[in-house]
Amino acid sequence: MSYLETTKNVYRDAALTPDVGLCCTTNPIWELPGLKIPKIMQEMNYGCGSTVNARDLTNNPRILYVGVGGGMELLQFAYFSRQKSGVVGVDVVDEMLEASRKNFMEAEAQNPWFKSAFVDLKKGDALNLPEEDNSIDVAAQNCLFNIFKTEELKKAIEEMYRVLKPHGRLVMSDPTCEQEMNETLRNDERLRALCLSGSLPIKDYVKALTDAGFGTIEIRARKPYRILDPKNYPTDELIYIESIEVAAIKDPMPEDGPCIFTGKTAIYYGSDNHFDDNKGHVLLKNQPLAVCDKTAGALTALGHDAIFISESTFHYDGGGCC
Repeated sequence: MSYLETTKNVYRDAALTPDVGLCCTTNPIWELPGLKIPKIMQEMNYGCGSTVNARDLTNNPRILYVGVGGGMELLQFAYFSRQKSGVVGVDVVDEMLEASRKNFMEAEAQNPWFKSAFVDLKKGDALNLPEEDNSIDVAAQNCLFNIFKTEELKKAIEEMYRVLKPHGRLVMSDPTCEQEMNETLRNDERLRALCLSGSLPIKDYVKALTDAGFGTIEIRARKPYRILDPKNYPTDELIYIESIEVAAIKDPMPEDGPCIFTGKTAIYYGSDNHFDDNKGHVLLKNQPLAVCDKTAGALTALGHDAIFISESTFHYDGGGCC
């Protein structure tokens, strides 16, 4: 049995019998005016973070979500869209699609504004999305792409890139791991189905996105997720896994490489009221400016004695140099 078949079986079982601890998610449920999340959706929240961000969802976007789970994030996206088929949910598991349909009926009963027609559920594969080129404003997946091995991961990201409109956003939440896993752990099909044994280092995760052509990368959150320990997993040492939330924007690729925001900030504190590097970056005196890693490196290379560059916080929420 291939790891993809194992994955289907894991999530087929989770659709038929909700498994509250499947992904150990500890993220708070969105609390917004008039939004009520049915309990069954919370029980079937099989993600490792959140892909819903209000600043991505302006001007009635068309949203694609791959790997529907119990429908919670689809409902959250519909809260901002509120139009027929404004949200498209794609899943390869029939039972998960059917479970989501039932959950949306419960959501209609609890949310007067919501209609199931706001969400268009489709049978489909992340490696061959049932959407036209340049048709989606925001594409999202939560704790799904880390099941894929290298070639499938590349294809899945390319598919997301294909369906996005220019300047569209791919928003993702996935486990990452800086430690090297042993061969037994890497090849454990069930752990891969749970997005654990396929976890990539952040730099490799980001490179997979920029290789596909995304010109801007925003790392919005990085937080503890799980420990794989020798008592419960085939490993000789503790493996620390983090959850990372990232937005990849379909901007043109700059000639000098992608703009990758990891939460760095530049502060000018010299005698003038501002500093201008004559390359499009103006630092007002003692006014922090978010900068991408590329700009942070360029400013550091100037050797200026009144410019401070902070370390990466791995938390970026907009604005800045680019």
